[in-house]
Amino acid sequence: MTTQADTSKTTAKRVHAFGDDALGTHDATGLAAAIAAGEVSASEAVEAALARVEKVDGVLNALEFLDAKRARQRAGRIDSGLSGGVHDKHGAGLRGVPSAFKDNIVVAGVPMTQGSQAMPRVSNRRSGKIATQMLATGLVPIGTTTMPPFGWTATTERPGDDVTRNPWDTSRSSGGSSGGAAALVASGALPIAHGNDGGGSIRIPAAACGLVGLKPTRRRLVLGESAASMPVKIVADSVLTRTVRDTVTFFEEAERVRRNRKLPAIGVSANPELERPLHVGVMVDSPFAPPSDADTRAAVEGAAKLLGELGHHVEEWEPNIPVSFQEDFLDYWAFLAYNTAAGGKRLFHKDFDASKLDPFTLGLARRGKRRLAHAPVFLSRLQASSKVYDRQMAKGPDVVLSPVLGHITPEIGHLAGDLDFETHMERVLKYCCFTPLHNATGAPAISLPLGATADGLPVGVMVSGRGGGENTLLRLALQVEKAQPFRRLDTV
Repeated sequence: MTTQADTSKTTAKRVHAFGDDALGTHDATGLAAAIAAGEVSASEAVEAALARVEKVDGVLNALEFLDAKRARQRAGRIDSGLSGGVHDKHGAGLRGVPSAFKDNIVVAGVPMTQGSQAMPRVSNRRSGKIATQMLATGLVPIGTTTMPPFGWTATTERPGDDVTRNPWDTSRSSGGSSGGAAALVASGALPIAHGNDGGGSIRIPAAACGLVGLKPTRRRLVLGESAASMPVKIVADSVLTRTVRDTVTFFEEAERVRRNRKLPAIGVSANPELERPLHVGVMVDSPFAPPSDADTRAAVEGAAKLLGELGHHVEEWEPNIPVSFQEDFLDYWAFLAYNTAAGGKRLFHKDFDASKLDPFTLGLARRGKRRLAHAPVFLSRLQASSKVYDRQMAKGPDVVLSPVLGHITPEIGHLAGDLDFETHMERVLKYCCFTPLHNATGAPAISLPLGATADGLPVGVMVSGRGGGENTLLRLALQVEKAQPFRRLDTV
C-alpha cells in the first residue's frame, strides 16, 4: 500500500500490494513457469495472494466471497503431485496460479449473488460450465469478486455506499461490471482474474484500471448457463490481465480444454508476429454520444501515431452503424432486466427477493415492461447485426482503433448505486458509447492501457476486429506492448 496514514474514502491515493513474496512482480505466465520449475510452490503463491488481498481489500472492497480453505486445499494437492480438484489437469499452463471468479458464474463452494441484495447467499454445490473450463487451465480461485447488481452498469457501486475503488486513485471508479476483478489485478493482489462482458464489462474496467481486457468472439469459450439462455448472446467470458502474454496464455490453455472448431485457433504464442502491416481504421467519436473528452482523444491519437510508426496504414474510418442500434441495445438491456425482476425466482433461486432490487435494475425493468411489445423488432435487428458487421468489416479495415469509453474514469458517485434511474441512464449512455457494438455482433475487441491523464490515471484504447480474429488483435497487442510497455502501478 503506497499510502499508510490515511485510509479515508475521500482521500485520493494509489494503493498496491506488490512486494517481495512468492508472487513478486510475476505476471500469470511467469508465475506458472516458476511453479512448474519448482522455484515457487502453488501453496506459497496462494498464501501470498491471500495476504495481498487482505492488505488492499479494506480500501478497495473488491472481494465478494473469500474461499481460502478450498484454495489452500487445491494448492496443496498440486504441490503433492495430485490433481488439484475434479477439474484440474496435470500439465495445464496456468497450474497453481491464484485467481478469482466474478460473482455471476456458478462456482462450487461459494454463493453466486450477481452483486445484488435480492439474491440469497446460498453456496453452489458444483461449478458451472465456464468455471469448469477455467479451472481446467490450472487456475486456483481464492474467491469471487465484486460487481454492480446483475452487471447492468459501468461501475462497481452498489446502494448504501458499497463501492469498489480504483487502485490508481481510490476516489475513482474501478469500472464495471468486472470492477472487483480489475481492482485486484491492477493492485497486484492477483496476477489474473475472471471477468465477463455483456456491454463492455471487461473492456471498461480494463481501461479504468490500466489492464489488458479482451472480449473474445462469441462462443470462443463455452457459454455460461445465463449467457446460453439469452435470445441474443451478448455475454462473453474472459480474463483481466496486466500483460498481453497472459491473455494469450489463458486463451490457448482454454482451447486445450475445449476448442470451438468453427473459429480459427488462437495460436499466437507459437507464431507471435503479424504476417503483414495492417489497415487500421480510426474512430475517435461515437455517433451516439457527445465528442470524446480531451484525454480520451489524446490516448487514441497517440495510439494511432504509434501504429503508424510500427508500419501500419492508419486512416480515419467511420462505420455505418444503424441509427436504431443504441435504442435496440438499450431495449434489450431493459428486456433482460425485466425478466430478472419478474422471473428471479425461476431464473436464480426460490428465495430471490425482488423487494431488495436496486434503483437501476428497477428502472431498467420498468422500461423493459413498457417496451415489451417491441421485442420482436429489436431482437431481430440485434440478431442480424453480426451479418451486417461482418459484411462491412470484409470491405473495410483489418482492425478499428477507438476509445473504450467516451470520457475518463469518473469519480465515485457519478454512477452511484442509489442514483435515480434517469440520471444514471443519461450518464452511462454518454460513458459507454463504443463497447456494446461488439457484444451485439459477437466480434472481438481488446482494451489496451496506452493512455494516461496528466495525473497518471489510466486511459484505455480499444482495438476491434473481424469475427474470429483474436489472433490478429493479440499479435498487434504484443507488438504495441513491446514498443510501448504498459505502466504498472508499483513502478509509476
